[in-house]
Amino acid sequence: MNLNVTDLLDLSHTLAADYLAGFAYPWQALDGIKDLILTLGPNLPEEYEQRAENVWVHKTATVAPTAYLGAPCIIGPETEVRHCAFIRGSALVGAKCVVGNSVELKNVILFDNVQTPHYNYVGDSILGYKSHMGAGSITSNVKSDKTLVVVRDGENRIETGRKKFGAILGDHVEVGCNSVLNPGTVLGRGVSVYPTSCVRGAIPEGSIFKAPDNIVTRK
Repeated sequence: MNLNVTDLLDLSHTLAADYLAGFAYPWQALDGIKDLILTLGPNLPEEYEQRAENVWVHKTATVAPTAYLGAPCIIGPETEVRHCAFIRGSALVGAKCVVGNSVELKNVILFDNVQTPHYNYVGDSILGYKSHMGAGSITSNVKSDKTLVVVRDGENRIETGRKKFGAILGDHVEVGCNSVLNPGTVLGRGVSVYPTSCVRGAIPEGSIFKAPDNIVTRK
């Protein structure tokens, strides 16, 4: 499976396009998300307003009064941040996204039209254009033994050098309800994951993940 940035993600749908284009693998960009937001924020167009120090929200975005926006973060146009959402910081959220009830974001890039609508945890991850996480689905970003995360692509093992790395979702990925994406999961474009799945490693573009031993190509 090709795991390069441009094979997984349409860079025309994020403010992070130029930044991400500088990396071979998308997880290599995770370390610099905070600095990226701090660089982008002061130079955003006047359609954005600064709600707090290093917190920028587009004027067309909707943010519920009970939501928490931790710095630094950018919330894009027509995005909806619903009640009790917890953005811990270092979150670049694109246009027309949904950050839902009790969703927690930390050190993430959400491309345009991403939906994390209900009870999701997304940490140290990148979610591609029009990807969707079903209710209760989460990214697990730290291994239980605290060793460095490895991306498993068939028989190949790619060392990331990272202790914290959740998942990369390619464009148009669908993750079923109550699924867990284990550290170092990479889902290719158009992958669908069955509800209550436990996913690990790289799943090829256009696949349907039913179980670890039952991954089929979409017809």
